[in-house]
Amino acid sequence: MLVMIPITFLLNAHKHDLLVAFTFSVAIAIGITPLLLPVIQSSSLGKGAIRMSKKKTIVKRLDSIQSFGAMNILCTDKTGTLTEDNIVLEKYLDVYGKDNIKVLDYVYLNAYFQTGLKGNIDEAILKRAEIEGVSGLEKEYTKINEIPFDFVRRCLSVIISNNQGLQIITKGAIEEILEMSTTAEDNGKIIPITNQLKNNIINISKKLNQDGMRVIGVCSKMLDTATADFSVNDETNMTFLGFIGFLDPPKESAKESIKRLNNAGIRVIVLTGDNEYVTKAICEKVDINTKRIVLGSSLDTMEDSAVKRLLRDTNVFAKLSPIQKARIIRLLKESGNIVGYMGDGINDAPSLTNAEVGISVDTAVDIAKETADIILLEKDLNVLTDGVVEGRKTFGNLMKYIKMAVSFNFGEVLSVVIASVFLPFFPITPIQLLVQSLLYDCGQLSVPLDNVDNEYLHKPKKWNIDSIKRFMLYMGPTSSVFDLIVFSILWFGFKLRTPDAALFQTIWFSYGVVSNLIGLHIIRTAKIPIIQSHASKYVYATSIILSIIAIVIPYTFIGAFLGLVAMPLKYIAVIVGIPILYCFVASVVKKLYIRRFGDWI
Repeated sequence: MLVMIPITFLLNAHKHDLLVAFTFSVAIAIGITPLLLPVIQSSSLGKGAIRMSKKKTIVKRLDSIQSFGAMNILCTDKTGTLTEDNIVLEKYLDVYGKDNIKVLDYVYLNAYFQTGLKGNIDEAILKRAEIEGVSGLEKEYTKINEIPFDFVRRCLSVIISNNQGLQIITKGAIEEILEMSTTAEDNGKIIPITNQLKNNIINISKKLNQDGMRVIGVCSKMLDTATADFSVNDETNMTFLGFIGFLDPPKESAKESIKRLNNAGIRVIVLTGDNEYVTKAICEKVDINTKRIVLGSSLDTMEDSAVKRLLRDTNVFAKLSPIQKARIIRLLKESGNIVGYMGDGINDAPSLTNAEVGISVDTAVDIAKETADIILLEKDLNVLTDGVVEGRKTFGNLMKYIKMAVSFNFGEVLSVVIASVFLPFFPITPIQLLVQSLLYDCGQLSVPLDNVDNEYLHKPKKWNIDSIKRFMLYMGPTSSVFDLIVFSILWFGFKLRTPDAALFQTIWFSYGVVSNLIGLHIIRTAKIPIIQSHASKYVYATSIILSIIAIVIPYTFIGAFLGLVAMPLKYIAVIVGIPILYCFVASVVKKLYIRRFGDWI
């Protein structure tokens, strides 16, 4: 706009009245601007949100649709996405790996008396205790205090009392429970934890993990005196009681979902707080590469540059804290990736904030849903994949409009400026130019409803301003060449001169609308239009209707008001024939463009 206004004004000021030349220059500037971009963008994103809602994907922030479609890495926990999220307590074992109902008694008391947010593990404990007839045991105890769970200690303690005294019961990760235990219970006897026993406990836990079970340990001790000042210092010199094993099997659909995401150009990275053994067991069942599994403890000793190198080919990270998850996502973004994160817990909030696209589920905790950009109505990767496809369709239609607008507008303005230099009259008046732009802009309003080629949906797409400028500089002059052919036919072939200025302008007016609406079908697809790629019925309908309107307007009172005149039918052959010829030539240019630059829309 800033360039075209002064150039057009200077080229025409010496031939026309200054005010008329300035008005024409302003009309040129308006004509080169994609005026409907805000409307097209809003309608594309709005229509995309509606389509995504039908795929059980709710969009909270409209502009996240583009990022959703451009996402090339999805980070997710395994629970609920790769697994059924229906944890069942399968085993309660003593230090030797034998069934022992007393272990269930202790872990039940811990789960029952803790007042924090009860997770799926606690729910599984309470459900199994009811089945085994353990529930009701809590009536014999009084809760005194608790030490809540945190991701550093990775355990939770409750302090309870009965007629035998004050007792602390702790459940948590095996490593942490072993660290705070110095003795173990063996058939009612207290024995010291030797290196041999410790290794045996670790091996039992590892074997359960390799079978796909999540394992936690339970320990306890009697406290000497009742005090209100309980702390983590009390979690020492405890007695290891045994294991609790939980099974959360992989979803039947997970393997196919991972394959669909990979085929769509999305790499899946698992970020979990579980240990490496159970994580590996689940990931291998759903075909996620577990050749290398990195633990959170290793990340803490590494510089950001080293972690970035690690992220190039590592798909599984285990025993992570929420801060470590957020760090991984930040580093993936710094490496140029569009990262999505799927989470539903309180501890997922930092990662949801760090991600380009925060994805949660309808059953998530409030803070996760508040932080997320996208809400899935089902915790299923298939639903997420469907949403990604719809996001890419939306982005594709938006890019169609932008590339159509910049190329056609640039081409037409270039033609009009050149024609205005050589003609003794304006090839089109300012008001005609504005109405002409309005008509084919109305035709482009159907673009958000257009179909998108399947091939376009196979890879993530990003904003690329260089691609838009390059497209404009190639396709704009291509359409301009045919505009100038029309100019030459009218001037040299039909010999339309100054007395015929109104007829000249009328033909150019109708031709401009028809050529842009026909050319729309060349731009909208990398394939051969109509034959290999079909537009939506809305695009076909608006193209035909508005082309007819552009040809009919000169014969109406509206045309007379705009300064148009009824034209002989022989000129309609030029109005329709040249755009068809443009389609054939533009198709050749399109092939050369794709061959050279490897993209189109």
